[in-house]
Amino acid sequence: MGNALVNITLPDGSVRQIERGKTIAELAASIGPRLAREAVAGKIGDRVVDLNTPLEDDAHVAIILPSTEEGVDVIRHSTAHLMAMAVQELFPGTKVTIGPVIENGFYYDFDRSEPFSEEDLARIEDKMREIAKRDLPVYREVVERAAAIERFEKLGENYKVEIIRELPGNEAITVYGQGEWYDLCRGPHVPSTGKLGAFKLLNVAGAYWRGDERNPQLQRIYGTAWGNKKELEAYLHQLEEARKRDHRKLGKELDLFSFFPIAPASPFFHPKGASVYNLLVDYMRELYFRYGYEEVITPQIADVELWRKSGHYDNFGDSMYFTKVEEREFAVKPMNCPGHCVYFGSQAHSYRELPLRIADFGRLHRYERSGVTAGLTRVRTFSQDDAHIFCAPEQMESEIQGFLDLIYEVYRVFGFEEIRVAVATRPEKSIGTDEQWELAESALKTALVSRGIDFHLNEGEGAFYGPKIEFQVLDALKRPWQLGTIQVDYSMPTRFGLTYRTAEGGEATPVMLHRAMLGSIERFMGIYIEHCAGAFPVWLAPVQAAVLTVSEKSLAYGARVTEELRKAGVRVEFDDADDKIGAKIRRAQLMKVPYMLVLGEREGHDQTVAVRTRTGEQWPPMPVNEFVERVQELVRTRSSSI
Repeated sequence: MGNALVNITLPDGSVRQIERGKTIAELAASIGPRLAREAVAGKIGDRVVDLNTPLEDDAHVAIILPSTEEGVDVIRHSTAHLMAMAVQELFPGTKVTIGPVIENGFYYDFDRSEPFSEEDLARIEDKMREIAKRDLPVYREVVERAAAIERFEKLGENYKVEIIRELPGNEAITVYGQGEWYDLCRGPHVPSTGKLGAFKLLNVAGAYWRGDERNPQLQRIYGTAWGNKKELEAYLHQLEEARKRDHRKLGKELDLFSFFPIAPASPFFHPKGASVYNLLVDYMRELYFRYGYEEVITPQIADVELWRKSGHYDNFGDSMYFTKVEEREFAVKPMNCPGHCVYFGSQAHSYRELPLRIADFGRLHRYERSGVTAGLTRVRTFSQDDAHIFCAPEQMESEIQGFLDLIYEVYRVFGFEEIRVAVATRPEKSIGTDEQWELAESALKTALVSRGIDFHLNEGEGAFYGPKIEFQVLDALKRPWQLGTIQVDYSMPTRFGLTYRTAEGGEATPVMLHRAMLGSIERFMGIYIEHCAGAFPVWLAPVQAAVLTVSEKSLAYGARVTEELRKAGVRVEFDDADDKIGAKIRRAQLMKVPYMLVLGEREGHDQTVAVRTRTGEQWPPMPVNEFVERVQELVRTRSSSI
């Protein structure tokens, strides 16, 4: 039996026979030396495994290369271990906690009394390269729990001991190591440290053990790793571009918003930022009018009984703010939907009135832990382009179709050309009948299919009350952002006892569709600032034109042009400082103003303006009214052109 053969089916459909017990590495070598040299892992069926995994039965097997998504994940996982080993060699006594793979990289959390510096990161990276050159074999051990606890206790790795003790069941655990260093891990990993080379450590951040601020604070080192150096360099270039576009940096430079300790994670919008914010809301309101929505204003604070009835008190209470007034407990609203249910239930409704589309820009408050807040993209106070559609079940598909028209129009205006769509289906724990779920999922899918919109299924990732469509946009740097969603909800109308009179004279419960396109206005603003690098299109720019005078002789004409533009509805600033024109142009360019109107003696004499765009283009002199017409047309069409 020792020499018995097993049949291995490769991805191209071919079948190879190999001795039972031979490893995936040996299979790769039998196919070709280059494949064996480049392989980082293997795959048996759907399971990614180490290259030294023996093949005991007939199976479908693939060789995982660094150029694949799975291969890069294995490389990142192994590079995290490489980093942890380097840290402990350089800084004895440092304790390791967890080190997972994340999008585009990895991190490891360390318990060390001294903070890691930028110089330390460079030293760690050098040590990682040194260990990689040692080409240490990576090994896997299966260890009984008691023995594993004893080993890690001797090392003083109390975090590892805690992890082992909390693992469910009594199964043995796996340990991966290289040289004398090892850590708890499920794997898989590359066969040796020599396979690792295209990596870079990025930064250090604070983190709490298990994400709980009551636990010890740790130091988290972030890194990235790729299949080859070309991919690494491309990613580092993208990171550098992202740093330039960071909305927190641009928000300060462009005088848009700021944050203060008196209101953590709650932005103060400056006049220019408030202008952009309000223009976004105004655009949504215009769309609502065209698409048949009605806007309501609902209270900021309501009795907790409302939130108990909606289910948020039990399921969302840790993220809510509470207060007491006259011995009654109240909560600041974290979302608009319960209030909309109260509004719908306050009147009798007929099927003839449906669908009823209700929009609300009410301010919402949610407690986010300080460790996860980030500029405008994760705040504690915000507004949403939030709306709820109350409709009959048979109206769902047409309402979803209308929403698709709306959301694609919005994303087109903002220049999001690549949109990924997913349908999130029924989770394991859910409410509602099989018939309701089938109807809802069918309506979502049919609406997408009828438009020829490609989508993938996120199986089991719908809300407990209904399925949803999720829209993810790719920005100018090809980074994905989750924005719009439309969710089917059977739960809340039932909780609030909402009904409408049917055509047959009976009563039925409406379906509630939750939908948003931008989501949080604050978060969208942060995303969009980075998408356009702060160079807003003319219709959204807080300052559309800067009037720049060449000399003191043109001041009077400059003031008159500024007033004409302002009366015509152009957002304009007049730079009458006693500076050279080059300095004024530079100032306007740094503020990313779309148009600079340069006024000298000739322009004053001819009653014209010389237009220079922020991209450096210069237009022939033109009358003020002609310039105004151009601006107004760009605003009317919401064009991204200048």
